Amino acid sequence: MTGTKPFEALSVETLPKRLGENAALSERIGKDASRWTVREVGDGNLNLVFIVEGDKGAAVVKQALPYVRLVGDSWPLPLKRSFFEYHALTRQERRAPGSVPAIYHFDEAQALIVMEYLSPHVILRRALIDGRELPNIARDIGLFMARTLFRGSDLSMVTKERKADLALFADNVELCDITENLVFSDPYFDAEMNRHTSPQLDGVVAELRADRDLKVEAQRLKHLFAANAETLLHGDLHSGSIMVTDTETRMIDPEFAFYGPIAFDVGMLLANFWMAFFSQRGHEENGSRDSMRAYLLNVTAETWAIFRAEFSQLWRTERTGMLYHRSLFEDQGDRLAAEQALDHVLSGIWTDLLGFAGIEVHRRILGLAHNADFETIADENLRATCEAKALRFGRHIAVNRRQIHSIDEVNTLAALIEQESRI
Repeated sequence: MTGTKPFEALSVETLPKRLGENAALSERIGKDASRWTVREVGDGNLNLVFIVEGDKGAAVVKQALPYVRLVGDSWPLPLKRSFFEYHALTRQERRAPGSVPAIYHFDEAQALIVMEYLSPHVILRRALIDGRELPNIARDIGLFMARTLFRGSDLSMVTKERKADLALFADNVELCDITENLVFSDPYFDAEMNRHTSPQLDGVVAELRADRDLKVEAQRLKHLFAANAETLLHGDLHSGSIMVTDTETRMIDPEFAFYGPIAFDVGMLLANFWMAFFSQRGHEENGSRDSMRAYLLNVTAETWAIFRAEFSQLWRTERTGMLYHRSLFEDQGDRLAAEQALDHVLSGIWTDLLGFAGIEVHRRILGLAHNADFETIADENLRATCEAKALRFGRHIAVNRRQIHSIDEVNTLAALIEQESRI
């Protein structure tokens, strides 16, 4: 449903009056808007997020702003990102049912989405900082990525429908521009909005910015990101875009959705687990985090294993798109050729995800938008030590990704670097 009034940002005070007649909201939380309680809980970089509670229940109202909230109105941003988030959520729900919040209402003119209130869920990043060893996240996230990335591609979709979707999401230009610059370019030169732990990391940063091999690989990955429209991506899949309980995992905030390489979502997600791993030394106020470090490496291995297994199962049962068509393989009784092609596809995803993961580590430490995993470490020297190790790790997996053949190799490298004492 699309509104007709000019855009106006909501506030805690104005939300009940403006949305009091919205049936999708009032039917879920109570029809008497005067009894609603509203909390503004948005702690992200871009949007307003409200929890609205009434006599019957609660819901979330998310509204885009015409600028980047982290920076202010000096950085304008189109409201249409809410449109892309809505359409991404509806597709993700179809392709991986139960993995995203339910959508109750969408108002394109007001750039707002009314959606399910997830409770008692918490942000995954916060849970990992707190040292919680959640049992289901690897399975849930691995299945989500395999199902959405496979089913949103030419491996599965009807060609005409996929091309129509590609055209729709191609208009998400401004958010792609954020990724293209903030992730792949800005960390490697003295960009205006960059920041890092200084002076502790100054020397490391200078080395990375002078590293020809690294900069070339970052730009090759940027080229891949921009040119390889394989599937509909979440586009911003990290531990701050996932809400969890001990038994449930939901993905949120796909406003960066667009068509890009399958490996991008997987690499960005795994990078956040590896960053959480390197940050644990800074969260040992109440005792050793050895168990948590082991848990995080196990999560990366299990997530990749689950992704591979589910992607392979979908390849064998739902490969109905124009790519690797069954008429060339199984229909001729040549199942082994189909498996050979699957191995080729998974090998390419593996190599590229390592590159995207390494670059994601760098941008979260050297660029504009940092991770709370490191930022909440109060001791700057300790924070810098953790960050420097992560930066070295990121550089290695990005530059040497073609010579790394297993998740165990990566996790062994991470463990060795983490145990070193020097910056």
